Amino acid sequence: MAAGDLSDNPGIIVGVVKDFNSKSLYTAVEPEYITTFRSSYQNIGVKISSNDPSAILAHIKKEWQAVYPDNVFEYHFLDEQITDFYKKEDLLNKLIKSSAAIAIFISCLGLLGLISLLTLQRTKEIGIRKVLGASVTHVTALLSVDFLKLVFIAVVIASPVAWLMMSKYLQNFAYRIDMQWWVFVVTAILTLFIAFITVSFQSIKAAIANPINSLRDE
Repeated sequence: MAAGDLSDNPGIIVGVVKDFNSKSLYTAVEPEYITTFRSSYQNIGVKISSNDPSAILAHIKKEWQAVYPDNVFEYHFLDEQITDFYKKEDLLNKLIKSSAAIAIFISCLGLLGLISLLTLQRTKEIGIRKVLGASVTHVTALLSVDFLKLVFIAVVIASPVAWLMMSKYLQNFAYRIDMQWWVFVVTAILTLFIAFITVSFQSIKAAIANPINSLRDE
């Protein structure tokens, strides 16, 4: 109950507990007190066994109606109540994950299409380089480096924007984490790795092709 109601129910303090939040993390911990004044009763917490919750709830309801016949018996499970606190966040989390997966898939398709076009346009160059002794690693790096540069630039531009958006979102919570720099570093590494795997697929295919065929076709 609110601390302001203490003036209406004077009593003896028999113990003090650590602060705990009875609401969502959107709100700060507020002063509360737990009392034995029957006129101040609002909620009661009961720990029940999970073996037969229906029978236990029926017994609690019976005892409640015997003591408070004029009051309606309502109950909520704590885990479900906590889940209700963050329904919006759970939905937002699923939406972000789905959108991110779709965006990554489309981006990979775009990179694959671009590298395919590039290798097609540079088929003769790749053949000449291989004839002159260029290794598969050299040709793969030659075709991949430009795309990885563009992905790196995109990460550099997107990271500050993501940091600002996340910081603004976290301001809604009374208790929140701090954004760590290593999160963006790990994200950048993963992004470059995914881009490299996507680009390397077509680059290696072009690098191991027989240069005689490509030069003859040209």
